[in-house]
Amino acid sequence: MTAAAFGALADTPSSGRRRAWMRSEEARGLALISPTFLYALALLFLPVLIVIAYSFWTQDYLDIDRTFTLENYRQALTEPIYRDLFIRSLWISLTVSIVTVVFSYPIAWFISFHGGVHKNLWLFLVTVPCWTSYLLRVMSWKVILGYGGVMNTGLISMGLIDKPLTSLLYNSNAVVITLVHSWAAFAILPIYVSLQKIDRTLIEAARDLGDSRFKAFLRITLPLSLPGIISAFLIVMIPTVGDYVTPRLVGGKDGVMIATAIQAQFGKGANWPLGAALSVTTMVLVSLTAAAVVLALKFTVRRIR
Repeated sequence: MTAAAFGALADTPSSGRRRAWMRSEEARGLALISPTFLYALALLFLPVLIVIAYSFWTQDYLDIDRTFTLENYRQALTEPIYRDLFIRSLWISLTVSIVTVVFSYPIAWFISFHGGVHKNLWLFLVTVPCWTSYLLRVMSWKVILGYGGVMNTGLISMGLIDKPLTSLLYNSNAVVITLVHSWAAFAILPIYVSLQKIDRTLIEAARDLGDSRFKAFLRITLPLSLPGIISAFLIVMIPTVGDYVTPRLVGGKDGVMIATAIQAQFGKGANWPLGAALSVTTMVLVSLTAAAVVLALKFTVRRIR
Protein backbone atom coordinates (compact mmCIF):
# COMPACT_ATOMS: atom_id res chain seq x y z
CA MET A 1 0.00 0.00 0.00
CA THR A 2 1.35 3.43 -0.95
CA ALA A 3 1.95 6.34 1.40
CA ALA A 4 -0.97 8.18 -0.16
CA ALA A 5 -3.26 5.26 0.60
CA PHE A 6 -2.09 5.22 4.21
CA GLY A 7 -2.79 8.94 4.46
CA ALA A 8 -6.26 8.50 3.03
CA LEU A 9 -6.98 5.70 5.51
CA ALA A 10 -5.77 7.84 8.41
CA ASP A 11 -8.10 10.64 7.37
CA THR A 12 -11.28 8.54 7.47
CA PRO A 13 -14.11 9.75 9.80
CA SER A 14 -13.67 6.76 12.11
CA SER A 15 -9.97 7.49 12.66
CA GLY A 16 -10.80 11.15 13.28
CA ARG A 17 -13.36 10.19 15.91
CA ARG A 18 -10.83 7.84 17.46
CA ARG A 19 -8.23 10.59 17.74
CA ALA A 20 -10.82 12.98 19.18
CA TRP A 21 -11.84 10.39 21.77
CA MET A 22 -8.21 9.75 22.72
CA ARG A 23 -7.87 13.47 23.51
CA SER A 24 -11.11 13.58 25.53
CA GLU A 25 -11.46 13.77 29.29
CA GLU A 26 -13.03 10.29 29.32
CA ALA A 27 -9.99 8.71 27.67
CA ARG A 28 -7.59 10.48 30.02
CA GLY A 29 -9.68 9.40 32.98
CA LEU A 30 -9.67 5.76 31.85
CA ALA A 31 -5.92 5.89 31.28
CA LEU A 32 -5.51 7.25 34.81
CA ILE A 33 -7.62 4.65 36.61
CA SER A 34 -6.82 1.61 34.46
CA PRO A 35 -3.57 0.66 36.25
CA THR A 36 -5.27 1.04 39.63
CA PHE A 37 -8.28 -0.94 38.45
CA LEU A 38 -6.11 -3.78 37.15
CA TYR A 39 -4.11 -3.79 40.38
CA ALA A 40 -7.29 -3.96 42.48
CA LEU A 41 -8.65 -6.67 40.18
CA ALA A 42 -5.53 -8.76 40.68
CA LEU A 43 -5.65 -8.36 44.47
CA LEU A 44 -9.40 -8.87 44.94
CA PHE A 45 -10.84 -10.87 42.06
CA LEU A 46 -8.09 -13.43 41.50
CA PRO A 47 -7.98 -14.62 45.15
CA VAL A 48 -11.75 -15.13 45.04
CA LEU A 49 -11.37 -17.20 41.87
CA ILE A 50 -8.70 -19.30 43.56
CA VAL A 51 -10.99 -19.92 46.56
CA ILE A 52 -13.85 -20.88 44.23
CA ALA A 53 -11.57 -23.28 42.35
CA TYR A 54 -10.42 -24.91 45.61
CA SER A 55 -14.04 -25.41 46.66
CA PHE A 56 -14.54 -27.90 43.79
CA TRP A 57 -11.49 -29.99 44.68
CA THR A 58 -10.83 -32.42 47.53
CA GLN A 59 -8.10 -32.85 50.10
CA ASP A 60 -6.11 -36.07 49.79
CA TYR A 61 -4.02 -36.01 52.96
CA LEU A 62 -1.28 -33.49 52.09
CA ASP A 63 -2.16 -33.30 48.40
CA ILE A 64 -5.05 -31.64 46.55
CA ASP A 65 -7.10 -33.83 44.22
CA ARG A 66 -8.19 -31.50 41.41
CA THR A 67 -10.99 -33.76 40.22
CA PHE A 68 -14.21 -31.74 39.99
CA THR A 69 -16.65 -32.56 42.80
CA LEU A 70 -19.56 -31.02 44.70
CA GLU A 71 -18.92 -33.06 47.84
CA ASN A 72 -17.64 -30.03 49.77
CA TYR A 73 -20.84 -28.11 49.08
CA ARG A 74 -22.89 -31.13 50.06
CA GLN A 75 -21.15 -31.20 53.43
CA ALA A 76 -21.45 -27.44 53.86
CA LEU A 77 -25.19 -27.43 53.21
CA THR A 78 -26.27 -30.72 54.79
CA GLU A 79 -24.02 -31.22 57.83
CA PRO A 80 -26.01 -30.05 60.90
CA ILE A 81 -23.02 -28.32 62.51
CA TYR A 82 -22.35 -26.13 59.47
CA ARG A 83 -26.03 -25.47 58.86
CA ASP A 84 -26.44 -24.28 62.45
CA LEU A 85 -23.35 -22.08 62.17
CA PHE A 86 -24.68 -20.49 58.97
CA ILE A 87 -28.03 -19.74 60.60
CA ARG A 88 -26.43 -18.37 63.77
CA SER A 89 -23.95 -16.23 61.85
CA LEU A 90 -26.65 -14.70 59.64
CA TRP A 91 -28.90 -14.13 62.65
CA ILE A 92 -26.17 -12.42 64.66
CA SER A 93 -25.07 -10.36 61.67
CA LEU A 94 -28.63 -9.22 60.89
CA THR A 95 -29.27 -8.40 64.55
CA VAL A 96 -26.04 -6.43 64.83
CA SER A 97 -26.77 -4.54 61.60
CA ILE A 98 -30.33 -3.61 62.59
CA VAL A 99 -29.39 -2.57 66.14
CA THR A 100 -26.38 -0.60 64.92
CA VAL A 101 -28.39 1.31 62.30
CA VAL A 102 -31.24 1.98 64.76
CA PHE A 103 -28.84 3.41 67.36
CA SER A 104 -26.66 5.22 64.83
CA TYR A 105 -29.43 7.02 62.97
CA PRO A 106 -30.46 9.36 65.84
CA ILE A 107 -26.82 10.27 66.45
CA ALA A 108 -26.22 11.04 62.77
CA TRP A 109 -29.52 12.98 62.62
CA PHE A 110 -28.60 15.07 65.67
CA ILE A 111 -25.16 15.91 64.28
CA SER A 112 -26.57 16.81 60.86
CA PHE A 113 -29.56 18.88 61.98
CA HIS A 114 -28.44 20.23 65.37
CA GLY A 115 -24.65 20.01 65.31
CA GLY A 116 -24.32 23.61 64.18
CA VAL A 117 -20.78 24.89 64.07
CA HIS A 118 -19.64 21.91 66.15
CA LYS A 119 -20.42 19.24 63.54
CA ASN A 120 -16.77 18.49 62.93
CA LEU A 121 -16.17 18.15 66.67
CA TRP A 122 -19.04 15.65 66.98
CA LEU A 123 -17.73 13.64 64.03
CA PHE A 124 -14.28 13.71 65.59
CA LEU A 125 -15.68 12.31 68.84
CA VAL A 126 -17.54 9.58 66.93
CA THR A 127 -14.28 8.35 65.40
CA VAL A 128 -12.26 8.44 68.64
CA PRO A 129 -12.98 4.74 69.53
CA CYS A 130 -11.53 3.74 66.14
CA TRP A 131 -8.15 5.10 67.21
CA THR A 132 -7.60 2.07 69.38
CA SER A 133 -7.03 -1.46 68.18
CA TYR A 134 -10.09 -3.53 67.31
CA LEU A 135 -8.73 -6.23 69.57
CA LEU A 136 -8.50 -3.81 72.50
CA ARG A 137 -12.10 -2.71 71.99
CA VAL A 138 -13.25 -6.33 72.09
CA MET A 139 -11.17 -7.01 75.19
CA SER A 140 -12.65 -3.95 76.89
CA TRP A 141 -16.11 -5.48 76.58
CA LYS A 142 -14.76 -8.69 78.03
CA VAL A 143 -13.74 -6.66 81.08
CA ILE A 144 -17.09 -4.83 81.21
CA LEU A 145 -19.27 -7.94 80.88
CA GLY A 146 -17.05 -10.33 82.86
CA TYR A 147 -17.99 -12.12 86.10
CA GLY A 148 -16.16 -9.51 88.14
CA GLY A 149 -16.48 -6.80 85.56
CA VAL A 150 -17.87 -3.29 85.54
CA MET A 151 -21.45 -4.32 84.75
CA ASN A 152 -21.78 -6.88 87.54
CA THR A 153 -20.00 -4.62 90.03
CA GLY A 154 -22.34 -1.73 89.22
CA LEU A 155 -25.49 -3.87 89.48
CA ILE A 156 -24.37 -5.29 92.84
CA SER A 157 -23.51 -1.83 94.22
CA MET A 158 -27.01 -0.58 93.24
CA GLY A 159 -28.59 -3.56 94.99
CA LEU A 160 -30.23 -4.88 91.81
CA ILE A 161 -28.56 -8.31 92.06
CA ASP A 162 -27.09 -10.31 94.94
CA LYS A 163 -24.31 -12.08 93.05
CA PRO A 164 -22.58 -11.59 89.71
CA LEU A 165 -24.45 -12.70 86.61
CA THR A 166 -22.83 -15.38 84.49
CA SER A 167 -25.10 -14.77 81.50
CA LEU A 168 -23.51 -11.49 80.39
CA LEU A 169 -20.47 -13.03 78.76
CA TYR A 170 -19.65 -15.99 76.50
CA ASN A 171 -22.89 -16.09 74.52
CA SER A 172 -24.39 -14.61 71.37
CA ASN A 173 -25.67 -11.55 73.26
CA ALA A 174 -22.13 -10.59 74.21
CA VAL A 175 -21.09 -10.95 70.56
CA VAL A 176 -23.96 -8.67 69.45
CA ILE A 177 -23.16 -5.98 72.05
CA THR A 178 -19.46 -5.98 71.22
CA LEU A 179 -20.00 -5.86 67.46
CA VAL A 180 -22.58 -3.05 67.73
CA HIS A 181 -20.10 -0.90 69.64
CA SER A 182 -17.23 -1.75 67.32
CA TRP A 183 -19.11 -0.89 64.11
CA ALA A 184 -21.27 2.03 65.28
CA ALA A 185 -18.92 4.69 63.89
CA PHE A 186 -18.94 3.01 60.47
CA ALA A 187 -22.74 3.25 60.42
CA ILE A 188 -23.00 6.82 61.71
CA LEU A 189 -20.78 8.35 59.02
CA PRO A 190 -22.64 7.18 55.85
CA ILE A 191 -26.00 8.06 57.42
CA TYR A 192 -24.67 11.50 58.32
CA VAL A 193 -23.43 12.08 54.78
CA SER A 194 -26.83 11.08 53.39
CA LEU A 195 -28.63 13.41 55.81
CA GLN A 196 -26.33 16.28 54.90
CA LYS A 197 -27.38 16.03 51.26
CA ILE A 198 -31.06 16.57 52.07
CA ASP A 199 -32.40 19.95 50.95
CA ARG A 200 -33.75 21.56 54.13
CA THR A 201 -36.29 23.58 52.12
CA LEU A 202 -38.14 20.34 51.36
CA ILE A 203 -38.71 19.79 55.08
CA GLU A 204 -39.79 23.40 55.52
CA ALA A 205 -42.23 23.04 52.63
CA ALA A 206 -43.72 19.90 54.18
CA ARG A 207 -44.15 21.74 57.49
CA ASP A 208 -45.77 24.70 55.72
CA LEU A 209 -48.23 22.32 54.05
CA GLY A 210 -49.39 21.02 57.42
CA ASP A 211 -47.21 18.02 58.14
CA SER A 212 -46.14 17.44 61.71
CA ARG A 213 -42.45 17.06 62.49
CA PHE A 214 -42.81 13.30 62.66
CA LYS A 215 -44.80 13.07 59.42
CA ALA A 216 -42.30 15.32 57.65
CA PHE A 217 -39.55 13.03 58.88
CA LEU A 218 -41.34 9.95 57.53
CA ARG A 219 -42.19 11.54 54.17
CA ILE A 220 -39.02 13.57 53.52
CA THR A 221 -36.04 12.84 55.76
CA LEU A 222 -36.29 9.06 56.06
CA PRO A 223 -36.78 8.28 52.33
CA LEU A 224 -34.04 10.69 51.24
CA SER A 225 -31.62 9.22 53.78
CA LEU A 226 -32.32 5.65 52.64
CA PRO A 227 -29.05 5.40 50.63
CA GLY A 228 -27.12 6.13 53.81
CA ILE A 229 -29.15 3.58 55.76
CA ILE A 230 -28.54 0.91 53.13
CA SER A 231 -24.82 1.73 53.01
CA ALA A 232 -24.55 1.58 56.80
CA PHE A 233 -26.43 -1.72 56.89
CA LEU A 234 -24.19 -3.33 54.31
CA ILE A 235 -20.99 -1.89 55.82
CA VAL A 236 -21.91 -3.54 59.13
CA MET A 237 -23.48 -6.76 57.91
CA ILE A 238 -20.89 -7.97 55.42
CA PRO A 239 -17.86 -7.92 57.78
CA THR A 240 -19.68 -9.07 60.92
CA VAL A 241 -21.03 -12.29 59.38
CA GLY A 242 -17.43 -13.44 58.93
CA ASP A 243 -16.02 -12.00 62.15
CA TYR A 244 -13.59 -14.35 63.86
CA VAL A 245 -12.02 -12.39 66.71
CA THR A 246 -15.16 -11.29 68.57
CA PRO A 247 -16.86 -14.72 68.83
CA ARG A 248 -13.52 -16.20 69.80
CA LEU A 249 -13.02 -13.79 72.71
CA VAL A 250 -16.52 -13.08 74.05
CA GLY A 251 -18.77 -15.64 72.35
CA GLY A 252 -17.92 -18.90 74.07
CA LYS A 253 -19.53 -22.07 72.73
CA ASP A 254 -22.90 -20.34 72.26
CA GLY A 255 -21.42 -17.51 70.19
CA VAL A 256 -19.35 -19.50 67.70
CA MET A 257 -19.85 -18.32 64.11
CA ILE A 258 -19.04 -19.73 60.69
CA ALA A 259 -15.66 -17.94 60.52
CA THR A 260 -14.41 -20.19 63.32
CA ALA A 261 -15.25 -23.30 61.29
CA ILE A 262 -13.60 -21.83 58.18
CA GLN A 263 -10.44 -21.03 60.14
CA ALA A 264 -10.42 -24.54 61.58
CA GLN A 265 -10.56 -26.11 58.10
CA PHE A 266 -7.72 -23.94 56.80
CA GLY A 267 -5.76 -24.52 60.00
CA LYS A 268 -5.80 -27.64 62.13
CA GLY A 269 -8.35 -29.40 59.94
CA ALA A 270 -6.03 -29.13 56.92
CA ASN A 271 -9.01 -29.34 54.57
CA TRP A 272 -8.68 -26.30 52.35
CA PRO A 273 -11.34 -27.36 49.80
CA LEU A 274 -13.99 -27.69 52.50
CA GLY A 275 -12.91 -24.38 54.02
CA ALA A 276 -13.17 -22.79 50.57
CA ALA A 277 -16.65 -24.25 50.06
CA LEU A 278 -17.75 -22.85 53.42
CA SER A 279 -16.33 -19.45 52.42
CA VAL A 280 -18.07 -19.41 49.04
CA THR A 281 -21.36 -20.54 50.59
CA THR A 282 -21.06 -17.75 53.16
CA MET A 283 -20.47 -15.17 50.43
CA VAL A 284 -23.52 -16.36 48.49
CA LEU A 285 -25.77 -16.41 51.56
CA VAL A 286 -24.62 -12.96 52.64
CA SER A 287 -25.21 -11.56 49.14
CA LEU A 288 -28.72 -13.01 48.95
CA THR A 289 -29.58 -11.85 52.48
CA ALA A 290 -28.23 -8.35 51.84
CA ALA A 291 -30.20 -8.07 48.59
CA ALA A 292 -33.39 -9.21 50.35
CA VAL A 293 -32.89 -6.70 53.17
CA VAL A 294 -32.22 -3.83 50.75
CA LEU A 295 -35.39 -4.62 48.80
CA ALA A 296 -37.36 -4.89 52.04
CA LEU A 297 -36.07 -1.50 53.22
CA LYS A 298 -37.00 0.18 49.94
CA PHE A 299 -40.45 -1.40 49.99
CA THR A 300 -41.03 -0.39 53.62
CA VAL A 301 -40.01 3.23 53.02
CA ARG A 302 -42.21 3.39 49.92
CA ARG A 303 -45.19 2.13 51.93
CA ILE A 304 -44.52 4.62 54.74
CA ARG A 305 -44.59 7.52 52.28
